[in-house]
Order: sequence, then C-alpha cells, then structure tokens
Amino acid sequence: MMFKLSRPSLFKDLSLVNGQWVEAASGKQFNVIDPGTGKKWASAPDNDASDVDSAAQAAQKAFLKYSKLSPRVRSQLLLKWSMLIKENTDDLAKIITYETGKPMAESLAEVDYAISSSYWFAGEADRIQGTVFDSSAPGKKVLTIKQPIGVVGALVPWNFPIAMVARKAGAALAAGCTMVIKPSPETPLSVLSLAFLAEEAGFPKGVLNILTTSLENTPALSQALCCHPLVKKITFTGSTRVGKLVAEMCAKGLKKVTLELGGNCPFIVFDDADLEQAANALMSLKWRNAGQACISANRVYVQSGVYDSFALLCKEMTSKFVPGHGISNSSTFGPVTTPQSLERASAQVEDAKQNGGTILLGGGRVPGSTGFFFQPTIITNATKSMRVTHEESFAPILALYRFETEAEAVKAANDTPMGLASYLFTKDLDRAWRLLDDLEAGMIGLNTSAITGAESPFGGMKESGYGKEAGKDVAVEEYLVTKAVSVAMGARL
Repeated sequence: MMFKLSRPSLFKDLSLVNGQWVEAASGKQFNVIDPGTGKKWASAPDNDASDVDSAAQAAQKAFLKYSKLSPRVRSQLLLKWSMLIKENTDDLAKIITYETGKPMAESLAEVDYAISSSYWFAGEADRIQGTVFDSSAPGKKVLTIKQPIGVVGALVPWNFPIAMVARKAGAALAAGCTMVIKPSPETPLSVLSLAFLAEEAGFPKGVLNILTTSLENTPALSQALCCHPLVKKITFTGSTRVGKLVAEMCAKGLKKVTLELGGNCPFIVFDDADLEQAANALMSLKWRNAGQACISANRVYVQSGVYDSFALLCKEMTSKFVPGHGISNSSTFGPVTTPQSLERASAQVEDAKQNGGTILLGGGRVPGSTGFFFQPTIITNATKSMRVTHEESFAPILALYRFETEAEAVKAANDTPMGLASYLFTKDLDRAWRLLDDLEAGMIGLNTSAITGAESPFGGMKESGYGKEAGKDVAVEEYLVTKAVSVAMGARL
C-alpha cells in the first residue's frame, strides 16, 4: 500500500527533545510494522534509559517558564493546537492506520476525539481556581492556591495513540505542566506528528518531549522515567500487570500516579431490552479497532429469553464486516496490531472449544491474509471456566453467556478484579437504577455503548486503576497541587 501525505512535513521519524528533532544517543533505530501487511513501513530512534535525563532536564527547564504563563495564554495555545489537529485530520488518520491497522473511518474518529480533547482542555485552563474562606479560629482567613505539579511522564498505549496523548497532554498543559512522553513501540510516528503540531501551535521548546523506543528498551526507559527525580507525576494507560509495576516504581519517590488499566468489561442484555439497539451498540463497541479497546465488551451476558435471537442478530450484523488493509476504501475491519494478539486470540478460541463453546462465526485467521488479521469471532455457550471469561481478549472475540435472573447477571458481571466499564440494556427503569448502584465499574453505559467524551470523567475502580482523565475539574486536578495559606488579620479598630 502506498503511503503518501498531503503535507509530507507532518511525518516525523526522530525524537523530540527541547524543541530539537534528534536521534537516540546510541544512534540505534527500530522498525515500525504495518499490521495490514506485517512488513516494515518506517523506523524511529531506539532511545534507552540513558536518553531520559536530557528530556527530563529540558522539561524541567521549560516548566519554570511555562508554569508562569497566564491560564489565558495556555488556553490560547491549546486552542491553536486543536485547530491544527483539525486542519491535518486526514494525514494524521493515515499515519494512525499504518501504525495500528484500523480502518481510516476509525482513525478519523480517533483524530476527532483528539480535537475535542485539546479544545475541551483549552476551556479548562481558564477555570483553574482556588478558594478563600474564614478560618474556624478568629481573626484568620484561609486561602487555597492551585499550582501545576511539575514535569509529567506519560506512558501511552498503541491502540489509540493520538487520542490518549491529546487527553493526557491536554489536561497537563492546561494545568501548566510540561511532559516527557514515551509512545508505544508500535505507534511512535502519530505521536511525533501530534507533537510537531503542538510546536507549530506555539508551545515553547521543551514543553513536550517525545522519546520513542523499541519493545526491548521499553522497560528500562520507562523505569528511568518513573524514577527520575525531576518527574513529579506519571500517567499510564496499559495492562494491570504493568500498571502495578509502574505504581511500585513511583511509590519509591512518592510520585503522583494516574493509572488507566485493564477492562474485561461486561455487557448485559435483559429480556426487555431493545435488541436492535443493544446489538448495534455492541457492534460499534466490540469490533472497533478489532476489539482492541480497554472499554470493549469482553463478556456479553444475555438473558435466556432472548439469547438465541440476540446471538443470531449479532451473527447477521457481524457477517457484513469486510476485512482488509485499513487504507482501502472497501475495508471495514482491520487487523490486530501485534502478532502477540493473534496468538492470544487463537489460544482463547481453542480453549473455548475445549470447554464446550460453539463457534458461531469466525474462529481463526483470515484466509489468505498477509497481515495480522483475525476473523471477527462469535462464541456461544460461553462459561465461567473459559479463558476468555477471565482474560481481557483485546482481540475480535465476542463471547455470549446465558443468564436467568438479574441477581445472577450482576454477580457474574462483578466477578472480576477489574472495574473499568459496564454496559446494560433494559427498559425497566427500576432495574436500571438498581444496576447503576450495583455494578462495580468506574463508567456505566445504560442503553448505550458511547461512554467516552472529553466532558465525561474516564477511569475505573478495583484493579482497573485510579485517577480520572477527561471531564470537568477532575482531569486537570490530577496535574495540580493545592497550597493552603493561613492569613492573620490585625485587630479591628
């Protein structure tokens, strides 16, 4: 597939440190693979732990000045960034497609999310406020002052690279922080392009620093970033296993941490649900990015009265997807992003078969494909004993479980250490209110799977992490510290 941008200068394949496009100190590079073909299509600097200090020093130097800018100036910079992202939407989407494999329509939607995030946080920059109130002691007042925490290290995933950076950086930049960002090895180039537009928007040198690295060097570079004394906060999106390691490393320096981790999200369909509404919502949620989303439905619980009809409806809708390279106009379903995802998907399907599952659709790699393509797969008669019940698939696998009662559905949905998102479809108002209380998840979709947006707090509970991204007040608050000032007043005359 021919890769060509309308604006070639947007493509960057060097790291960004203190406003300079640089190679790794070692001079080494790593290959970036196109999941649609399984072949190399670009390369990027293979930074390692020794490259972290220069980026952290640059971010700290920039912080001393950037943090003193007025909120209005920071807001204007974010607005300009948002406008530039919008102006370069098609090129950014094309880079995302070549890195992740997702169809262009999905990549365009991701860029739209980045536009909305940068726009939203432009407004939030102007709304950071402290308080003034009377002390409980006579003759005193108390002030609270909100200030940026300092240099932020960001470890971002490959499934939504531009969306994640815009959401994290939008809040951090609005607060007055500077950043060192480590993109995933699979998707460094889209993040570099986004940083290029930030510089073009007028953000001072050193405010955003990008260190690309290979899978091999990721652990050491991430550890160096988490442990660097100038880095005051880490924001991480990824697996629960790695999130625990990040939290452990940051605990040694008592650094503030935001963790957005694994999902294994339940999707519950009751007998009284609008099945067309539920199925349409499930299609957009489950098959987006070939199932590679933390909020994707991983366990679909369907009440027995509508189980068979709902399964057939899902099969009918899923059969219409057309697998192919994301850049193709005819493609509506892309590959998974890594070969490891293919291996995990195959293993989960085989395990389901051995444990009594029925493959209603798909079940293996797309015949004749050269990239990392796995068929959209529907498993019926799914049970608790299957791997797909306990492991987040992060692949195009839809497992359908049968249940009888509301209590049974709630117990099964909550029977996981994760708690990122839950979805329920019912027209019973009383039941809806009960489940909003009973479901153990940081985000809930009631008769919808569209639960994300710049205005809505994003984050989980239990082992899905802590802290919030997006939303009014809470997201920017993650990048602020609060000073309390006591003021004594003189005696009244």
